[in-house]
Amino acid sequence: MQWSPPAYVPAVLAAGAALLGATTLLLDTPGRVLVGGAAVLLLALAARESVLRPRLRTGPDGVEVRTLTGARVLPWALLRVRVRPARRWGTTVRTLELELEGDDGVLVVLGRWDLGTDPEAVARDLGRAAPGRA
Repeated sequence: MQWSPPAYVPAVLAAGAALLGATTLLLDTPGRVLVGGAAVLLLALAARESVLRPRLRTGPDGVEVRTLTGARVLPWALLRVRVRPARRWGTTVRTLELELEGDDGVLVVLGRWDLGTDPEAVARDLGRAAPGRA
């Protein structure tokens, strides 16, 4: 199993960056700086979403998490999975927390944007996929 945002997300972000880039031609110098900066940020976000696909993947050894510094496998035997709800802006936001028990001190926090689906559903799927935890 694997999770990541929908495949169209990087394309939409890149299209938004192109649209903002074209808009800079119509603006004065301060507007060009602001809108041009927003275009660069959208383009960087599109590149990030393209590179980090899939964001989370299960395997026989554990859960592979992709970050900008590379992929890391979190072994099933040491993995603790939980969903943490938090109130933000008047709504409840849930994040998936993957933590390695022991001395490693590894904590990976992923939200709905990173996973492309509800973190609770991913936590249930991870619980079923873990060997000996079904």
